[in-house]
Amino acid sequence: MPYQSFEELEVWQRACRLAVRVYEILKDCRDYRLKDQMTGSAVSIASNIAEGAERNSKKEFVQFLHISKGSAGELRTQAYIAADIGLISPPEQQAELLHELKALSSMLHSLIKSVK
Repeated sequence: MPYQSFEELEVWQRACRLAVRVYEILKDCRDYRLKDQMTGSAVSIASNIAEGAERNSKKEFVQFLHISKGSAGELRTQAYIAADIGLISPPEQQAELLHELKALSSMLHSLIKSVK
């Protein structure tokens, strides 16, 4: 899986778009604790892909991909909670986030396997 830069990785590009989308969805959210948790998790997904890719070590790249995958799981949990307490609505927004997070987790899993 040769690439020149992490910016070329579709999983990184999609993770960045997801982070922007989370910020858009939560822009008017007044539950600052959950908002900070969710935006932090969202940014962490793309950031850890980039940091791992820049380490120039397969072992470290895989380690950071696992961290990124964990952040995706964390954000999925937060999306369920945010929807249940009415912070994310309409329901289509939650479905959109969950769909993209599941896709990113799958892509990260595949990338981990291919790097190993």
